[in-house]
Amino acid sequence: MNDTRTPPASATLTERYVQAVTRSIPESQRGDVAAELRGLIADQLDARIESGEPADTAERAVLTALGDPDKLAAGMIDRPLHLIGPRYYLDWWRLLKLLLWIVPPIAAFGIALGQTLAGAPLGAVIGSTIGGTLTVVVHLAFWTALVFFIIERSEGAGTKADGVTSPWTLDDLPELHATRARFADMVVSLVFLALAAAVLVWDQLVGLVYVDERWMSFLDPGLWPWWMGGLLLVLAIEAAFQVVLYVSRRWTAGLAVANTVLNLVVVVPAIWLLSQDALLNQDFWLTVVPAPDATKVYGILSVLTGFGIGAIALWDTIDGFLKARRAR
Repeated sequence: MNDTRTPPASATLTERYVQAVTRSIPESQRGDVAAELRGLIADQLDARIESGEPADTAERAVLTALGDPDKLAAGMIDRPLHLIGPRYYLDWWRLLKLLLWIVPPIAAFGIALGQTLAGAPLGAVIGSTIGGTLTVVVHLAFWTALVFFIIERSEGAGTKADGVTSPWTLDDLPELHATRARFADMVVSLVFLALAAAVLVWDQLVGLVYVDERWMSFLDPGLWPWWMGGLLLVLAIEAAFQVVLYVSRRWTAGLAVANTVLNLVVVVPAIWLLSQDALLNQDFWLTVVPAPDATKVYGILSVLTGFGIGAIALWDTIDGFLKARRAR
């Protein structure tokens, strides 16, 4: 006879639900709330299974009955959900958070890049970027709030307007965050680092592009051997970091800080070399680009390279701290 208490194939639904509830709860209360919620789910699940309901169906029914995780979290810690009225608060808040993650960084990057390409001094670039980004944030908050205010105050707002929002279902549960370092991730990182090191050495010793019946390097030949040797050393340290991360099984605050230091060790010298026209091979661009435009193209490429290096390092740094926070 089959045991009806066998955990369902979708057992992670419960953990996903618990995580979705506790993500918006203060960390000091998170453990107690998670334990209380798991107990509540287990009690209701046992009652349904004992009455003959299949385990997987019972789990979905219990979680669906509990409803929207954010609303449940607010009720468990007595936190009111109000913007102008409670009906659309969570919809507004979710949309605003999504927009704030996407729009301001893009706006800041675009403003800074445009000011730099226009030849603005550093102070003007920083000031314009900060001011423009704050303006974007204010507009996002104001216009989204206004839209939801109009929706909530519109005729027939006793129920949510069709096409604006939809009832919460289990399909809306976020996936569990991966907090453990995986072997496949380590292998991919090590292979990528090895290929990067090989390309850098080939570029400096042979050349990366064949132009005018000769090989030319993409990076400045003057980087060899000391600057390039330093970069290869950093790549080796990064490889060791990936191994340590895998052995540790998860991100920690210390590893996130070490990752930040490694990014700074690469970014700061790279930006300085770009400012001295000593990172990219200027002779290559003078050869492949028509003479009147070569200097301009080289300058634009240098700016884009600097912004690209900075953006990648910033994202990698933020991602490391986010993973450490989730693992904690």
